[in-house]
Amino acid sequence: MLEIQVEQSTDYTVCRPVGELDAYTVGQFRESLAELAGSQRLLIDLSSVPFMDSAGLGALIGGIRRAREAGGDVAVACSRPTLTRLLHTTGFDRIVPVTETVEEAASALATADQ
Repeated sequence: MLEIQVEQSTDYTVCRPVGELDAYTVGQFRESLAELAGSQRLLIDLSSVPFMDSAGLGALIGGIRRAREAGGDVAVACSRPTLTRLLHTTGFDRIVPVTETVEEAASALATADQ
C-alpha cells in the first residue's frame, strides 16, 4: 500500500510517497509526479519510503525529466541510508540535489534559481 502526500508551500510543492515504491505501487507514484510536473519547484521527500526497486527509481527519473522539461527545478530529500546509497550508487545525485532533510532540499531549490 502506497500513500502519496502532496503539500503546497509558498516556495515549493512537496511530493511525499509513504510506503514501498515497487512494481506494484509505482503506477500511483508515476501518476502523482506527472500531475506535479508543472510545479516550478518540486521537492520529492523519500524519507517515508522503506524500500524502492528499479521500477520506483525509473518513475522517479521520469518524473524529474517531465518537471525539468516543463521548466521546473527538482530536489530530493532522503533520510534513509539504504535509499541514499542507492541514489548515490546509480549516479542519481549527479542529476538532482539529494539531501538528508526537507529543509536542505528546500534550500537547494531556493539556490537553483540564482
